Amino acid sequence: MAEANDPLAIALFSEVFMADQLARNLVSRALPKGMELSHFSVLNHLAHVNDERSPAQLADAFHVTRGAMTNTLSKLEWAGHIHIRPDWDDARRKFVSISPAGRAARDAALASVAPIIGDVVKAIGSDKVRAVLPILRELRLRLDKA
Repeated sequence: MAEANDPLAIALFSEVFMADQLARNLVSRALPKGMELSHFSVLNHLAHVNDERSPAQLADAFHVTRGAMTNTLSKLEWAGHIHIRPDWDDARRKFVSISPAGRAARDAALASVAPIIGDVVKAIGSDKVRAVLPILRELRLRLDKA
């Protein structure tokens, strides 16, 4: 078992938490007017998987409550960015897919965010970013198991 006040662990998580906060703030400010980071995240996920997902699957993927995901999905549906349909085999379930308008909104958001995050990577250096990615990925996977 690790020691209770491991300075290395505290320093690591302090940096991760601060980087997360700053990155979220930077990306949120760059998103198109009216789009929240949670909206972009869901649209980006749906565009990436290119398949339907249930609200429960999306909540699990983002580690949020089903209520929080339902709220986000309601806003995205109202904006026309997603389609929500019933499960034809079980009317209690629903499936969510990205709409053409949602894909366009996601692409526009990505276009506004990409130069900003690209500048950060360029300032740090591609080699350093490539070197740290496996460590961050392993950290994420270990935290996901916990």
